[in-house]
Amino acid sequence: MSFGDTDVSLLVSQMLPWLALGHGIYNGVVMLLFGYQGWLGHLIRRQRRAGASPPMTAVRRHRRNGPILVVLGAAGFLAGLLLVLLDKGEIIAFPLHFGLGLAIVFAQLGAYAVSRTIRARAEAGRGLHRLLGIAILCLYPIQALVGLALLL
Repeated sequence: MSFGDTDVSLLVSQMLPWLALGHGIYNGVVMLLFGYQGWLGHLIRRQRRAGASPPMTAVRRHRRNGPILVVLGAAGFLAGLLLVLLDKGEIIAFPLHFGLGLAIVFAQLGAYAVSRTIRARAEAGRGLHRLLGIAILCLYPIQALVGLALLL
């Protein structure tokens, strides 16, 4: 058994459908985790708007999970880029899926950047952070449907 160019390309072509499925499952889990992150943000906001102190466990989880989720989201996007590059030989073979993924990553990075400016009692930045979070939560299901259409 040799590992010439044809053997490697055959192996990659046989693995691509499974890798694409893994990419979808991975990003589906990341989408659900962002949903949980949004729920935590909603709980914190609701308590703060009611004049009560926000639940500290939710605040800690929201702050701790945010940067991790941004890295996980960017990793899923880059994995998708690599899969398309291996399969089609170009990065933008599926423009809608690519554009939505890029928009999600930019929204994630923007939400993270804005979160770094938010201070305890100040309102500055909270509205933009919330808007970007809502954009992420709205774009992910659309992206998932477009991705499923590509797989099926």
